[in-house]
Amino acid sequence: MAVVDSSPSLEILAREPEGFSIWSGPPFSNGQPKVKIERVPCTFAKYSEDGSRYLVIKSASMVCVYDCHSSTEIRTFEMPNVLAAVLSPRGTYVQSFQMPLNSKENNLILWNCDTGAPVYQQFKKGMSKTTWPLVQFSSDEAVACQLATNEIQFFDAGDFSKGIIYRLRVPGLAAMELSKTTGSHIAAFVAESKGIPASVQIFASGKDAQSQPVARRSFFRCDTVQLSWNYGSTGLLVVVQSDVDKTNQSYYGESKLAYLTTDGSYEGLVTLRKEGPIHDVQWSSKGSEFVVIYGFMPASATVFDKKCNPLLQLGQGPYNTVRWNPKGKFLCLAGFGNLSGDMVFWDYEAKKQLGTTKAELSVTSEWSPDGRFFMTATTAPRLQVDNGIKIFHHNGSLYFKKMFAKLYQADWKPEAPERFGDIADLVQSTSSLNINVTKPQGQGSKSSQASSKTTTANPPAQKPAAYRPPHAKVAAAVQAELFGGAGSSEEMSKNASRNKKRRDKQREKKAAEAAEL
Repeated sequence: MAVVDSSPSLEILAREPEGFSIWSGPPFSNGQPKVKIERVPCTFAKYSEDGSRYLVIKSASMVCVYDCHSSTEIRTFEMPNVLAAVLSPRGTYVQSFQMPLNSKENNLILWNCDTGAPVYQQFKKGMSKTTWPLVQFSSDEAVACQLATNEIQFFDAGDFSKGIIYRLRVPGLAAMELSKTTGSHIAAFVAESKGIPASVQIFASGKDAQSQPVARRSFFRCDTVQLSWNYGSTGLLVVVQSDVDKTNQSYYGESKLAYLTTDGSYEGLVTLRKEGPIHDVQWSSKGSEFVVIYGFMPASATVFDKKCNPLLQLGQGPYNTVRWNPKGKFLCLAGFGNLSGDMVFWDYEAKKQLGTTKAELSVTSEWSPDGRFFMTATTAPRLQVDNGIKIFHHNGSLYFKKMFAKLYQADWKPEAPERFGDIADLVQSTSSLNINVTKPQGQGSKSSQASSKTTTANPPAQKPAAYRPPHAKVAAAVQAELFGGAGSSEEMSKNASRNKKRRDKQREKKAAEAAEL
């Protein structure tokens, strides 16, 4: 069966200090990505959830929206002192937050992209990552709501001029998460207060069905939660985090995983085989299974069904990140952040491990929309050195690598997975692709050599070099300038050998004196 010709091409958005670029591919026809858009100056760039449009903050007062298909500018908004902006899932609206100058001026505004007119606005004193964006949409933009004091406020997503059409009262409300596909339910988190335990409640989002929660779970020792809906909006995973572990087993606090269903069939904790923190959880694209990485290192990884029954044990290792590809066939377990970057790839349908590799210092990671490629990126400001992009095959073999002097962002253009062909045919079509490694320009004599290297084998992961603090590098440069060359490891070993001989002689002398006495 041939790959469907109508499948869209993959695209990658990469943002550097000079601006963002958009690449076509992979796969790359000549081993290098074709640049679709070349370095547009900006401070922020982001696709809409459906990949139809992308938003660019070009300056502190200008926000532009582009059409992804034609790469043409749809609208430019003048927004003085803009701090954040984001597109709605289908790119219909732009939500912006501007620096508050006074309480009389609305600084949170929802704009219509096609008309350029504001459709809703209010004053907000501040904003945080947990509450941004304030107005949440379902994936089809049929439901829109926002968090307020002790209540959730709902809008007519097709006509915001109606204002707030109904309210859901939730005393003590601290956070909420609207289900995306579909927007039939909403989860509300109430923080612990005055001896009353924290709780997560699920409500139907329809006005006539909001009198009582359809599911509820209470938690003691709960400071924050992570709420994750499945596809179909039938199940909710809740990672409960406490800042302090009263058992003194973990410096980073205590965490546990709960699962709630919208039909009320399950409201409890997920039984795990190992004690320790919850590192990561993710639903499959079908919404019928989820995978959890948990426990003290080496962490364990297990796939569960919707009834919390374990389906597959993925073993143990230095892992804290899980990524399930959009087709639901392949899994990647990885250890990023303060771990060494180990990755293991699984074929979930065949229940077998495909390969292992490393991607040290990775900050972000994600599967391509077609499920064939896995991209990791080392980005600033998290890491100021060794910035770059690596793209792997589904089995962990390296396909492409490009280094940057500084890289802020690397994202796949979102696409619906069903627009691509069968994953088995897609994988077969790229099974013979080679590795291409590109070094950043302006790196001295090394960069003047061949810019890419190609091999058909998966190169073994190299052990990262020992960390050298900046002052040590400066000292080495000064030593090289003063003494005609850097202090090589050979010179250091001679000095160490000389010092060792001196210490040995002193030790022998003391031993001889002690023998005479």
